[in-house]
Amino acid sequence: MKLPRRNFLHLAAGAAAVLAVSRTAKAQTFPSRPITMIVPFAAGGTLDLTARIVGEHMSRALGQQIVVENLVGAAGTIGSTRAMRAHPDGYTIELGHMGTHAFAAALYPNLAYRPDVDFQPIGQVSANPMLIVARKDLPPKDLREFISFVKANENKLNVSHAGVGSVFFTTCLLLNALLDVSPTFVPFNGGGPAMNALLGGQVDYMCADVFTSVSHLRAGTIKAFVIGTDERHPILPDVPTSKEAGLPEFRVSAWNALFAPNGTPKPILDKLTDALDKALDDENTRKRLLEFGSDIPDKAQRGQQPLAALVKNELARWTPIIKAAKVKVE
Repeated sequence: MKLPRRNFLHLAAGAAAVLAVSRTAKAQTFPSRPITMIVPFAAGGTLDLTARIVGEHMSRALGQQIVVENLVGAAGTIGSTRAMRAHPDGYTIELGHMGTHAFAAALYPNLAYRPDVDFQPIGQVSANPMLIVARKDLPPKDLREFISFVKANENKLNVSHAGVGSVFFTTCLLLNALLDVSPTFVPFNGGGPAMNALLGGQVDYMCADVFTSVSHLRAGTIKAFVIGTDERHPILPDVPTSKEAGLPEFRVSAWNALFAPNGTPKPILDKLTDALDKALDDENTRKRLLEFGSDIPDKAQRGQQPLAALVKNELARWTPIIKAAKVKVE
């Protein structure tokens, strides 16, 4: 039976109203069960520890447990793809980072997601400043000497990294572009093994984060030339900033942030953003993050809009660097 157009429109409007009421009701009762936070890297790393520290406080704020699920592979893109395809109801979120939501777009020609389109931003969580570190017996004493040394010996030097697509790898791509050099890259299965190779003298230098480097710097088993921040880091006050050392373009902090699948209702996103904000204001949470070298975003850097702008800007910054190096991963 064919319905009159007026009746059809009334029915369609009624259905839309029911859906709207249903979405509102779900948002008001959210969360009513545990939330899964996908971490697209292995347990024990910087991202995993960050997820567990922040998730613990967010669980209290939301009244439901946040369960961390590690989904590893393909430089974090497997876990990110799972998060993107999850039902957009707030019960599956992801702690992604600079690699999964900036580098991957240029590295993977068949990437299943678009970082700036297929996710809803919740907020930046923290950032881990990057350093240029070297074996302790490498001749240069400061950054200027290091630059001259690398330019004179690039064909003899080996650089360790945590795998193609890792922050360690791409940060050194930036360094290569700034110095116009092409040393030999040596891949390892993670930041720990890459650092062990440096400690063992198997490689000459690397780009590493504070978390991976700090204990070895304090022990004097490696040396640091620069940290890619505007101000000296409280954990490593003797390491000069890139601006101080004469290479201001080397400004890199490996940020990480919470994302939800595209289509997640705004009221649910707002609840998650608010819970994250409370976690980052908590004194104990901040202390635990700072202990392994993380920087915590200030109020102006937090929330949904600043994160959306950050992803857009990082895509624009890193895509030409990666494409110029002609690096792609199938």
